[in-house]
Amino acid sequence: MKISKIFIDQTVAEFPETVSFISKIKAPSSIISDVHQLYEIVSRSDDPVTTGKNLLFLTENKGPFLKGCPGTSHYTCCGYQILHIGSFCTMDCSYCILQIYFHPPILQYYMNSEKLFNELNQHFYSRKLSRIGTGEFTDSLIWEPMSDLTEKLVVEFSKQTASVLELKTKTVSIQALGRLPHNRKTILSWSLNTESIIQSEERKTASLSARLQAAAGCEALGYPIAFHFDPLIIYEGCEKDYQDVIKKIFDHVSPENIVWISLGSFRFIPSLKPIIQKRFQQSKIVYGEFISGLDGKMRYFKPLRIQLYKKIASFIRDFSPDILVYLCMEDDEVWKKSFGFTPSEHECKSLPRMLDQKAIQHCDLHDYIQE
Repeated sequence: MKISKIFIDQTVAEFPETVSFISKIKAPSSIISDVHQLYEIVSRSDDPVTTGKNLLFLTENKGPFLKGCPGTSHYTCCGYQILHIGSFCTMDCSYCILQIYFHPPILQYYMNSEKLFNELNQHFYSRKLSRIGTGEFTDSLIWEPMSDLTEKLVVEFSKQTASVLELKTKTVSIQALGRLPHNRKTILSWSLNTESIIQSEERKTASLSARLQAAAGCEALGYPIAFHFDPLIIYEGCEKDYQDVIKKIFDHVSPENIVWISLGSFRFIPSLKPIIQKRFQQSKIVYGEFISGLDGKMRYFKPLRIQLYKKIASFIRDFSPDILVYLCMEDDEVWKKSFGFTPSEHECKSLPRMLDQKAIQHCDLHDYIQE
C-alpha cells in the first residue's frame, strides 16, 4: 500500500487502532474535522480515481457494519452478507465498479471496530446461518499488516458455529493467517482471471501464479478455499486461456477443499465506460458485443455469456463434478441454458440455500437456524 497522505477524522484520532495503524505506514498525516475538504482535493484533480487511491481517510462507520449484498434487480442474488470494513482499493483494475460507485472515490478504513464486533456478536447470538464477507467494497486483505482486524475476525468467527467468513482478495497477504485458530470458519477466496487479463487490466495485483500459491498455502493451513471468475472477459482465445487457469487451480488446490467457484461476465453501468477509456487507454474490454440488461447495465449478448459459462463449467467438471459452480447476477434463462437447471429447480430450491449447504459441509456449521 503506497499512500501519499493520511487524513484522520478527529473523532477517531485518539483510538488505539488509529495510532497503531498510522505507525505502520510511512506517510504524512493530518487530523481533519470536515471531510469535505478531502472531497474537494479529490474532486478537483484531473484523475479523481488515482488521487483517491493515494489518499487514505481513517474514520468511523456511522451506519451498520453488517448489511445485505445490494445485488441488482431482475437477476439471481446469492444472499451474501457484507461486513463493511472500508471502501475502495489500492489495486487498479480497469473494470472495477468502485471507480464510479463512490462520489468521490476515496480510500477509507473504519477505526470503530468495537461497534463492528458488537454487531457481529449480536448476529452470532441469533444463530442465523450466514455467509459474511469483507470483500465487496474493498479487497479483504489489502489492509495487512497495518490493521489486525482480519486476525481478530478470524478468531471471533472460529468461536461460533452458525456463520462463515469469506475473505476475498487479489493479493497474497496471508502471512498473519498461519498462526490463527480458524476452526474452518473462514474461507479464503481469490478472484482469478487469465494471464492476459491480469497483465492488461489488473494493475498492482498479484500474479496468477502468486495467487494460486497463496491459495495452496492457505489450504495447507486448513482453510477452506474458493475462487471467483468475475468478471469473465470475452476475447479471441479466451476459452483456452480460462481452461489453462482452471487446470492451474487443480494443480495447486485439492478439489475436495474448494467450497465454491463463481462465474460472472463483465458488466458495467454506462457511466463507467468513459472512465475506463480515459484511465486505461489501451484497454479493449468496453468494445465487445454488449446490450443493455434489465438492470440498465451493459452485458455481453446473452448467447455469448451462455457459451462461455457452459465451457468453463465443463472445464471445472472435468476435474471435479462435485464442486458447486454458480452464476453471479444472471437470470433463470441463462442458468437453464448454461447448467441445465435453475436455482429454484435445485434440491435446495434457491441459490442462497445451495451456497449455505456447501458452507455447512465445508465449515462444520452445526448450531444454526436456517430461514
